[in-house]
Amino acid sequence: MKMKSLGRHLIVEMYGCPHKLLTDLDLAKKVLRESVESCGATYMGEFNTIFDNGGFSYIILIAESHISIHTWPEYNYIALDIFTCGEKVDPWKAYEVITRYYQPSKINIVELKRGIVEEKEQG
Repeated sequence: MKMKSLGRHLIVEMYGCPHKLLTDLDLAKKVLRESVESCGATYMGEFNTIFDNGGFSYIILIAESHISIHTWPEYNYIALDIFTCGEKVDPWKAYEVITRYYQPSKINIVELKRGIVEEKEQG
């Protein structure tokens, strides 16, 4: 019996990011759109909200799942999720784009394999 995962989910915590970047929603839109392109995902739409502290949540829906960023400027902190399904999209390429822009001094990251299933035999 051969097993495979249906998706990969990177859960990323970025600390020590420059404060001014964490209130710049236009930058986040540029960065996440570039990350979608870099990883080979299919853009479907987006949503954002800005909070009283200047931080924001921004999500891009991709055909393969989503990429989301949530900022806490008062803590120089970003919570990032990159969830991709299928075998053609590489979430690590999106991660590289995003971390290059946000310059965290410390990163905690976990990769989860999502949907561990028995691989169906072909034929």
